[in-house]
Amino acid sequence: MPKTNIITALDIGTDSIKGLTAFQKQNSSDFEILSYVKKFSLGIRRGVVVNPDEVSKNISHVLSDLETESGQKITSVYVNLGGSHIFCVSSHGSVVVSRADQKISQEDIDRVIESAKTFSLSHNNEILEIFPNEYTIDNQTGIKQVLGMSGVRLEVQSLVICGFSLYLKNLTESVLDAGVQIEDIIPSPLAATKAVLKPQQKELGVMVVDIGAGTTSIAVYKEGDLIHTAIIPIGSLNITQDIAVGLQADIEIAEKIKKKFGSCILTNADKNKKEKITLDDSSCLSFSHKMLIKFIEPRVSEIFDLIQRELKKISPQPLLPAGVVITGGGAKLPKILDIAKNILKLPARISAPQNFSNLETDVSMSAVCGLILEGAESDKSDKQRILQDFAFGNKIIEKIKKVFKAFIP
Repeated sequence: MPKTNIITALDIGTDSIKGLTAFQKQNSSDFEILSYVKKFSLGIRRGVVVNPDEVSKNISHVLSDLETESGQKITSVYVNLGGSHIFCVSSHGSVVVSRADQKISQEDIDRVIESAKTFSLSHNNEILEIFPNEYTIDNQTGIKQVLGMSGVRLEVQSLVICGFSLYLKNLTESVLDAGVQIEDIIPSPLAATKAVLKPQQKELGVMVVDIGAGTTSIAVYKEGDLIHTAIIPIGSLNITQDIAVGLQADIEIAEKIKKKFGSCILTNADKNKKEKITLDDSSCLSFSHKMLIKFIEPRVSEIFDLIQRELKKISPQPLLPAGVVITGGGAKLPKILDIAKNILKLPARISAPQNFSNLETDVSMSAVCGLILEGAESDKSDKQRILQDFAFGNKIIEKIKKVFKAFIP
């Protein structure tokens, strides 16, 4: 029997395309996975689509396998947009309250948010998302909810996420050419956040670091609001490449070595350890743990040094009591928390998606699971809006009936 409220998400990354089909269990916050597919990607460089035709073919294969495994026809998807072209700016908007009684309506809120979008932006870039952080009513600042309040002038301070138009166009073409519609496009730094953060962490102050293959995404929250986001063009694939060059090995061998023997810090137990791996031509490649960490540690430190620079754009030492939550495939490297704590001077932990039954906990799936959660939240909002519109329509009908009753003798 076909299930309702089925959501499909595509995490389109540098190294792979992950597809996930799931539905939310009735009267529960948990999701059941119907199908999961992961395929190596071509035509994507550092998180951006550079060859739409090639990417479209790969997406088609992923969708076909998802449909076969789930037994469900897929017509629409939620996707992420990655790449270091994504940036954020603060923006201010201001309007005069429209109603004669000076009560702030939803229309006023929509207008002030629109006014925050009117700032100078290169014609090659466009706005992807806008997040109102706080409102001001007649010089009274720091207000979070303004609907129904009274005032003459309404202002908003927002964080606006922007990106390069061509890369957005390439991604859109790739998905549409694969034969499905796009429900929504979520900037990559926000995707994983949905799956690994709790509201309490956002309120206290927290940063999510999602280490992918070609890029590392960050999203910083304070008092429940998104206050900064960025994508750094370095990821776990760069570590693999460093190992490949250092050991003069193929990239596939270097990846195997990283996964099996890699670590960010040399322990006393590993100081004199040597390893040997057999190659395809039956020859052997020998290396020590000390040598391997010389390739890994500088690159991981570079990633967190760049993250520290992004944090300083907010303030010299931002207060984030909930610390750093690290996720993504790169978070699997042993001892990565030690480097994160040492450089960022913040508490740090590794987190994987929760609330997904029949799914093995895996930090590399945070983004695709976050897209599923985003889809479920969007569906819920749409249903609430329909119910509100329906209720409003009924009220109008009742008023019309009362008017006509007044004329009936």
